[in-house]
Amino acid sequence: MNARDVDRAVRETVGLLTPHTGADWTVPAGGLTWSCRETAAHIAHDLLAYAGQVATGAPDGYLPVDYQAQPTARPDQLLQLISAAGRLLSTALDAADPNLRAWHWGPTDPSGFAAMGTAETLLHTHDIAQGLGLDWRPPTEASARVLARLFPGSPAGEPSEVLLWQTGRGDLPGHQPPTSWVWKAALPQ
Repeated sequence: MNARDVDRAVRETVGLLTPHTGADWTVPAGGLTWSCRETAAHIAHDLLAYAGQVATGAPDGYLPVDYQAQPTARPDQLLQLISAAGRLLSTALDAADPNLRAWHWGPTDPSGFAAMGTAETLLHTHDIAQGLGLDWRPPTEASARVLARLFPGSPAGEPSEVLLWQTGRGDLPGHQPPTSWVWKAALPQ
């Protein structure tokens, strides 16, 4: 995966949610305990954090900084922040040597950070969409790419349905819900 995947995911998010910035974003985001507003801030946080990790090639831990949206940020401003954070991650990914390794629960390559940025954006957009009463699923192609990179060995099925199931956000016929999950972004050493 690469910067273009992140760019597409961010465009999908902003395009879907922009017409709904006047809605109540204090409601829970899908099955999360976070509000839609907090979930949007979380997307931006993760994109910025991943950009920082890739830009520095932080080898053995997370940078000692926390990225937070201002508590007074409106939904339209949060979408601007997601756009900016996504662009920063894309820029860092484009500039990164493919052999770079940066920390995310182990040494992770730029492709892993692109996959995580795409996954965080699409999965949490699904959460926000549910909270706002929108019928939306992550795009099929992006879901397939995320599954291949972060969830090797996932069961067969329609990729967005499998991705939602794999992360505890939906059912998959013939499969029990996962009791826990973790994606595999770090590369074997």
